Amino acid sequence: MRMANPSGFALLLKKAPLVGAFFVGAIWHLPALAYCPVPERPQQVTVRQVIDGDTLRLSDGRSVRMIGINAPEIGRKGRASEPYADAARQRLQALVKASDGRLGLVPGVERKDRYGRTLAHLYGRNGDNLEAQLLSEGLGYRVAVAPNVRLTACQQVAEQAARKARAGLWRRSPVQRAVQVRQPGFAVLTGTIGRIERNRAGTWLVLDDTVVLQIPARLQRTFPAGFLDNLKGRQVEARGWVKDRSSKAGLKPGQRRWVLSVTDPSMLERISG
Repeated sequence: MRMANPSGFALLLKKAPLVGAFFVGAIWHLPALAYCPVPERPQQVTVRQVIDGDTLRLSDGRSVRMIGINAPEIGRKGRASEPYADAARQRLQALVKASDGRLGLVPGVERKDRYGRTLAHLYGRNGDNLEAQLLSEGLGYRVAVAPNVRLTACQQVAEQAARKARAGLWRRSPVQRAVQVRQPGFAVLTGTIGRIERNRAGTWLVLDDTVVLQIPARLQRTFPAGFLDNLKGRQVEARGWVKDRSSKAGLKPGQRRWVLSVTDPSMLERISG
């Protein structure tokens, strides 16, 4: 991806001081522009409201879900907010304010999610990719959901900076063992691959005999050759949304309760062997 030419939206790409930034201890800040450069011609949009750390509403009425980041959930309906949820929202509000409410928007290959929200990357007027900015400060988890994976590599570097600095939600590692899963929702899990099963639906990796990692058949070609064949007995880190198979029709004999669908190769990393 090339840097912007000095025309159109690019004329707005001048450095502006961040205002109202939220700090938790010494928050880690690196120039996100170094991770995910602004493309040449993003759409110019105006923000009406920041909903949470990964979602906002535009003045034209569209709701935008930022690609590549999953921010902690804001508490609703009597439920408490997850750690750093309010910090992520306040930081995004500050980044939007620093751009006078005007952002560059680049829609994803898949442009809508199942809730009708626009899926897009967002850029401040100084050229910073807002998802990478938040990731580099530990205010969200990196996610990759095919086919919207164009910026996965640079966003991965941004998150690694936060992990190394123990910034934000990485101050106390949120990674949990597979055997510790007690509820559905987003999770970063670690464990050892036991059984590997295959059928027409895809590949199923049993993690610590507790959680099943599902790799849909349509995505298997995106994995490096032989990667899945060599996972048995390896320790891995997997991330994604855990589902509870016992919540609807009940478990079938021999099934594990918890399933995590792997939506991109970067969501499953081998950490040993």
